[in-house]
Amino acid sequence: MTDKKRPRQPPGASSTPGRLCPGKKKGIMKESQKEGRAVRIANTISDSIVDGPGLRLTVFTQGCPHRCPDCHNPETHDPAGGREAELAELIALLDANPLLQGLTLSGGDPFLQAAECAALAQAARDRGLDVWTYTGWTYEQLLTEGDPDRLALLDATDVLVDGPFVAARKSYAALFRGSDNQRLIDLRKTEREGRVVLWTRPDPLAHFTVPES
Repeated sequence: MTDKKRPRQPPGASSTPGRLCPGKKKGIMKESQKEGRAVRIANTISDSIVDGPGLRLTVFTQGCPHRCPDCHNPETHDPAGGREAELAELIALLDANPLLQGLTLSGGDPFLQAAECAALAQAARDRGLDVWTYTGWTYEQLLTEGDPDRLALLDATDVLVDGPFVAARKSYAALFRGSDNQRLIDLRKTEREGRVVLWTRPDPLAHFTVPES
């Protein structure tokens, strides 16, 4: 026998709604454990407005196995490139900007450094920020693989932008995506509803009422 965790099932493979999202967070480091831990990054942008809603800290992780043709960030492909940044350094960037709405993990592919990225994502959520994570894998592939660190990163992510960039499907109309095959998956709604639910931009005027004429 083995105590290895059984892989998660992709949507449609199980009638149990809870199987669609990882559920309990495992493998996420406590704040005291983050000292000295590092993630290899290509770059950071402290005030991005194109990697999710609002003003965001975007961390471009280093290393990507997908190597999509015509990738916008080919310099992030080499896992030995970039530099190491301690988690404390990146968390300090979160604390330095009170105007941030969220953290975006891009790349590269953050799921190559899932444990460290999960810790950073959880630090952002602990500060009341939302987390978007980009990946060349599909949501179903990550669930089926069942890697504990990658499931922990899913747990700490609010919106997953999944799937490879496909040059033939490149679209400037694809909101926060490079090609229209990629999905913006609202992971919290997906967990609650037991099916993949796509993120939609909130209506900024929804809280206003139209006076009767």
